[in-house]
Amino acid sequence: MHIDIDHGVCIGAGQCALTAPEVFAQDDDGFSTLLPGREDGHGSPLVREAVRACPVAAIAVRGS
Repeated sequence: MHIDIDHGVCIGAGQCALTAPEVFAQDDDGFSTLLPGREDGHGSPLVREAVRACPVAAIAVRGS
């Protein structure tokens, strides 16, 4: 699995960080970011739920 965040689309709603805090965080400006070393989702079953929770569809997951 590979996670991509479109930072041009992200509005900083924080739903990803609330849903899967072991993978996502918010940077100093409040926008979504991946925690270091978690670009592959770190095996979290909540990554796909975080993708669905994003109100502007700024997160994409490729692979299984």
